[in-house]
Amino acid sequence: MELSIEGLSKRFGSKVAVDNISVTLQPGVYGLLGANGAGKTTLMRMVCDILKPTSGKIFYDGKEIEELGETYRNYLGYLPQDFGYYPDFTAKEYLEFIAAVKGLNTAKTKKKVSEILETVNLSDVAGKKIRTFSGGMKQRLGIAQAVINDPRILVLDEPTAGLDPKERMRFRNLIAELAKDKIVILSTHIVSDVDYIADDILMMKNGTLIMNCSTDNAIHSMEGKVWKCKLQQTQLEEISERFRVVNLHHEQGNEVLLRIVNDTQPIRGAINVPPSLDDLYLYHFQDEKVRGDK
Repeated sequence: MELSIEGLSKRFGSKVAVDNISVTLQPGVYGLLGANGAGKTTLMRMVCDILKPTSGKIFYDGKEIEELGETYRNYLGYLPQDFGYYPDFTAKEYLEFIAAVKGLNTAKTKKKVSEILETVNLSDVAGKKIRTFSGGMKQRLGIAQAVINDPRILVLDEPTAGLDPKERMRFRNLIAELAKDKIVILSTHIVSDVDYIADDILMMKNGTLIMNCSTDNAIHSMEGKVWKCKLQQTQLEEISERFRVVNLHHEQGNEVLLRIVNDTQPIRGAINVPPSLDDLYLYHFQDEKVRGDK
């Protein structure tokens, strides 16, 4: 199984949202990282055949997805940031409706819905209306509708946004379990989610792909660029203006412990420390202004 993206671009008037991206994806979890406006959602919508590219092509196992048409869409599972649901439907009714829309065998739908509700830990509320659900429960229902057709390609756009830490942990475990033998594209601003479950990192900036490598190699690329140092409180404002401060901790007295991302030693006495995926993200995106993603 292989998804190949070749020279993919998308323009909205004079704005280039996705600029000549080429990448080949095989089964595994890909963490798609980028600031708002980087083009992540546009890329995912093209992968899901919702949005047509301005130029370039997407191939599934060597066949262009436009030629595959409905066959390709049957291979897809998609959870957008705001997935649509009917608040007065019960969870069971909603999944039965989605199963019908996706053309699942009617005779097998009841069993499949029951299995999926069990998988996402919603069996005990299967008969309750969705409007009574918490944010975490709605997100789990969103995953259920995305995987009910047992997709080969699973695309998840900000799936843990707004969830508390316990729900995020449960959601990460669920995605990891469902990801077996699938191509999973997970877009998120919550870097720790990617750190836990992604095999590879795809990083976008200004519509282009600036990184495509394993998570370990992505973190390794920051070796020698993360520093720890102590300084006086009076020096904090000046240092914060000059360098990317990713963390600070006030010590006893007037001292402050800083974690700084910089290509070279920021101040005398600063020592290198092991990098993290958060350091990588802030190294590339700390100065990005927040914009609406397209």
